[in-house]
Amino acid sequence: MRIEQYEARLRHAMINSSVSELDELLSEELVFTNQDGARLSKDDDLAAHRSGLLKIEKLEHREGLDIRLLGDVAVVCVETELDGKYDGQPFEGIFAYTRVWHRKGNRWQVVAAHCSPVIRGN
Repeated sequence: MRIEQYEARLRHAMINSSVSELDELLSEELVFTNQDGARLSKDDDLAAHRSGLLKIEKLEHREGLDIRLLGDVAVVCVETELDGKYDGQPFEGIFAYTRVWHRKGNRWQVVAAHCSPVIRGN
């Protein structure tokens, strides 16, 4: 399976809060730095989806995936339009994501990710 397919699975799992799919796609070693600078683990991410604390309603890439394959590592950069609710509070915006995928055997998992808000000037 190609990284584009793993990215599509991840997007689908995030929108549907599919904890079982996220569990497969996220490494136990995951470190996710969110848009506020907080570092989250795989358990943190799964808990937010499992509890309903996080509900993503829209997650659309604004451009194609920029993928760099480096042996057993793939770095993916993408700008995404996102909206949903966190703890009942709506959020929306455009975010730049960087994900690092690592191949273990015949499957890939996200080991690191970073999200930053995209601020456009007037």
